Order: sequence, then structure tokens, then C-alpha cells
Amino acid sequence: MATGRKRGQRAGLTREAILLAALELADREGLPAVSMRRIAAALGVEAMTLYHHIPGKEALLDGMVEQLVARAQPHRPPSGTWQEHLRDLAHALRAALLAHPHLVPLLATRRATTARNLDAMENALRTLCAAGFTPPRALDVVYSLTGFVFGQVTLTLAAGSVGDPPGAEPDPAAHPLFHEAVRTGDPAPDARFEFALAALLAGFAAGHEPGLA
Repeated sequence: MATGRKRGQRAGLTREAILLAALELADREGLPAVSMRRIAAALGVEAMTLYHHIPGKEALLDGMVEQLVARAQPHRPPSGTWQEHLRDLAHALRAALLAHPHLVPLLATRRATTARNLDAMENALRTLCAAGFTPPRALDVVYSLTGFVFGQVTLTLAAGSVGDPPGAEPDPAAHPLFHEAVRTGDPAPDARFEFALAALLAGFAAGHEPGLA
């Protein structure tokens, strides 16, 4: 009996399954290990089978970004203030990037304007515009927030999730202020992230006049 599937297709194989396999491979072995051949082997199919769902490597990379963006969305609806929504967005994005560190360069360098990614951007802009931001200013806010999170995550990953400055402890005689800051401050990445995020949101609020660019 005919199944309606094209030659080379496999029952149950979907674009979503392929992208999830690609993410798992990148998490285990790094982004350079991701190829259609390796993904097909992980799924138990021939490489050509994947092309029925994803046309090529560029589409695969865009789809991986899409998967990461989906994980970076707040878990609760934007029912609170715009500041609360941005805080949720920043935390969700940071958590997704730290969970998939090999994909940080990919998300930072690819536009990946898939329909699902554009929907995520539209949702964020809708929340800000409802609070009185103009669309251009709302886009500035979203880009500023995501750029901040990228920077913070990059520093955290570079430091191996240790908040202390690199190198030996500063000499208290030569650099007394730096020494005091290191000795008495909270070096945890979470604490520094919260401090900087609060300052960023306060800056957005201070410069926000509803209806003005």
C-alpha cells in the first residue's frame, strides 16, 4: 500500500528532530563537528534523507539558531511591566546560551531571519510598544539587551564560570582599589549579571518617554 512518502524519506523524521540532533551533536563535540552526514548517522538514516526537510548546511545552521532562540524565550507570558518582561527575556537568553556554549558564536554571527525567530522579535517589540516605546526605540532596547547578555555570557565562558579577574591577585600596594574590590566584592557571575541588568533596565526607564523616539 502506498504511504505517500517520497523516496528516501523515513516515517517520523521531521525538521525538528534533525535540528535537535544537530544541537545535541554541537553540545557534545562543538560546532565544527556538525554536518549532515554526522546528523544522519545519529538518526540512523542516509544523509540525503535530511535534504527532504532541510535544504542544506546554511538552512541547518539557521534552524539551530531558531532552536536556541526558542529556548531563550521567557516561560511566562508578558503580563507584568515591560521591565519585568525584559528581565525575564535576559535571564532566559543567558540560561540558553550557558546551556549551549558552543552555539554562542553562531547566534552572534547569523541573522537567521526564520519565521519563528521573527515571531519572537515581534513579541518583544509588541510588549515595549504597548508601554509607549516607538518601534525604532523598542528595537534599540531589544538589541541593547541582547548585546549586553551576549557580552556577559562571553566573559563568563572565557573565565570558566569563575568570576575572579584573570591572573594573580592584585598587589595591594600598587593597586589598592583593585585589591580591595577583589577582596571584598562578590565575584560570582550571577551577582555581577544582576547588578548590570538592573542598571541597564534603570537606564532604559530613565530615558523612556512614552510616544517619543
